[in-house]
Amino acid sequence: MKFNKFEEILAWQKAGQLSVEIYKIFQDNKDFSFRDQIRRAVISIMNNIAEGFERKSNKEFAHFLFIAKGSCGEVRSMLYIGLKLEYISEEQFKSLHFRSVEISKMLSGLIKTL
Repeated sequence: MKFNKFEEILAWQKAGQLSVEIYKIFQDNKDFSFRDQIRRAVISIMNNIAEGFERKSNKEFAHFLFIAKGSCGEVRSMLYIGLKLEYISEEQFKSLHFRSVEISKMLSGLIKTL
């Protein structure tokens, strides 16, 4: 797959959508440590895709995609905590978790093409 700019990458687009949703869901959360950590993790997904793409080297791009995958895992881990602490509903958890897994799978597929 050939991309001319990182904005064309579907995983980056979906990570952006997930970021906005997580920012909105947790914007009024009083647990500042939790809120900041999940926000940093989710924004890291799209930022690492963008940064890796701009490096213009497949090896470096793959490295940053692996970091983005790690951030997907961190988001999912935080979602479990958010659910247990009742910061989010079961329905929100399922939707956000599914989307995070979907992005992670997209990143794996992209890595395989490099």
